[in-house]
Amino acid sequence: MAQGPRPGGKGPRSNSLSSIATTLSDLIASESSEKASSVSRPDKYVRILFLVLAAIFLCRLVYLQVLVAPTYTAMAEESRTVNFPVTPKRGTIYDRNGQILAVSVDCTTIYCNPSEVTDARHEASMISTVLEEDPEYYEGLLSREPSTFVYIERQADVEKAQRLKEMKLPGVYFIADSRREYPNGGVGGQVIGVCDVDGNGITGLELQYDEILKGTPGKYSAERGEKGAPIPGGVHEDTPAVDGEDIMISLDIRMQIKMEEALEQGILSYEGEHGSSAMIDGDTGEIYAICSYPYLDPTDRENSMIGSDNLTAVTQAFEPGSIFKSLSALTVLNERALEPEDILFCPSELEADQYVITDAHERPDVEMTFATILNESSNVGISLATQEAGFDKLNAMIKRLKITEKSGVDYPGEAQSVMPDFNEWAYVTGCNISFGQGLATTPLNMARFYGMVAADGLLCQPHFLMAKPQSGEWLEYESEQVLDDPVAFDKLKGMLQGVVAEGTGTEAEIPGYDVAGKTSTAEIAEDGGYAKSRYNLCFAGFIDNSNSNLALFVSANEINYEGKMASVFHDIMLEAIELYNIVPVK
Repeated sequence: MAQGPRPGGKGPRSNSLSSIATTLSDLIASESSEKASSVSRPDKYVRILFLVLAAIFLCRLVYLQVLVAPTYTAMAEESRTVNFPVTPKRGTIYDRNGQILAVSVDCTTIYCNPSEVTDARHEASMISTVLEEDPEYYEGLLSREPSTFVYIERQADVEKAQRLKEMKLPGVYFIADSRREYPNGGVGGQVIGVCDVDGNGITGLELQYDEILKGTPGKYSAERGEKGAPIPGGVHEDTPAVDGEDIMISLDIRMQIKMEEALEQGILSYEGEHGSSAMIDGDTGEIYAICSYPYLDPTDRENSMIGSDNLTAVTQAFEPGSIFKSLSALTVLNERALEPEDILFCPSELEADQYVITDAHERPDVEMTFATILNESSNVGISLATQEAGFDKLNAMIKRLKITEKSGVDYPGEAQSVMPDFNEWAYVTGCNISFGQGLATTPLNMARFYGMVAADGLLCQPHFLMAKPQSGEWLEYESEQVLDDPVAFDKLKGMLQGVVAEGTGTEAEIPGYDVAGKTSTAEIAEDGGYAKSRYNLCFAGFIDNSNSNLALFVSANEINYEGKMASVFHDIMLEAIELYNIVPVK
């Protein structure tokens, strides 16, 4: 009867090593005892050679069975195992009202083992009836030897995968998966962003909050036999995926729809191709709606226009032009250099160093009140008015209101604003900056400035993320009272109301409401100068004396003739009045 290892023994490997070691020991003892005997010299050398060879064999056996055995075992297992990640269900993105903006839904990934396929042409024909691609495409996949794992379709509809599964095609297998869907199609696509096929955020808030949304991938393993066929009972999931966390953002999809429609109509009416809009709450910094035309459709990326994934309202700085005159006017009022009714002589031309500054339209030398200068958007007038306060004060106000700083908005790729250091300003630099040339900032920064004016000097950090519903966490953001001068703000708001009531912004007027805002027909910097007959048209403002401090910026860029965006502001703000029940407060 065969006997097993002795009690306390370690099995066959231990026994073989032990027997070899015993043999070596006996040989060494024998060699020692033979020193006294008369062994011939040739026999002695043969025994020494045998001892050396046995020692080498023993070392090699120890190396293979003890030191590298785990590595070879792992290599053998890897050679018969196919591994791929299990995508977790990505967190849902909700708008401020709980409407779903992005959600992960169940789907099925279909793959094949070509070595198991018995009739590639037939199976390809069957697959094409369900997945609707050319049979030749699938035949190529099914015939791809010596591969043992080939994707047929990733993230296929569950219903289609089930139909295919019922066909029981040899070598075709199925994995439970999930994919990203956007219920609102292209609305808000630039803000929300998109994911790649592996569930990683690559643009927009999908990228910004990828670590929160994506969860932790799992690992799926399938053991296979000699010909690549799965071993019965050997298919298993090593590590389960951990689903991502949901987020709620400040966007209101209802407002976003209206904004995108109105902005597109306005841009196309000027035969333009680009433009942006942003609506921000001056009291909180919450961004209710924001977009840049052309828009991105996450559900149809192949047919989206080039550059549509770029939210230029955040990612591209521009010269703001005349909407910046409101900041210059605030500087003058804060310094008490002029009152709205004070009169300035405004020549038709203003010499500034080696340059000549004029207004957008020819006019004679005239006298204007400070309020009229803003109403008529006079470049010469605002230059002279700002000079009364001092260009150093203008520079200080720009710094105080953080116009040339990044806002810190939680969106990837915010553009850096640009302005010369004050010690580099010439007289003409101060004049140009006073009417919005010679510096660059983002549309979002300008919207935030007008929100700050509406909120009487409260500057809030613009943001999207509001809450993480599953944990109940609500985010808090910085706000700062950057300027505390109620008198200056009241006077500026009155002047901006005048722009809408009787100045260049009359198309923004909404009966029954005190609309305050400023127009801009900004020249476009080009090759060290300014382009001829190409403009950025803008309007920015808010509803004064109301229960809301929502500020709105709109623009149409690269327009070939002068115009105004006040009517687009009107249409969007009218929707906001209805959605948020904005009412006058006297």
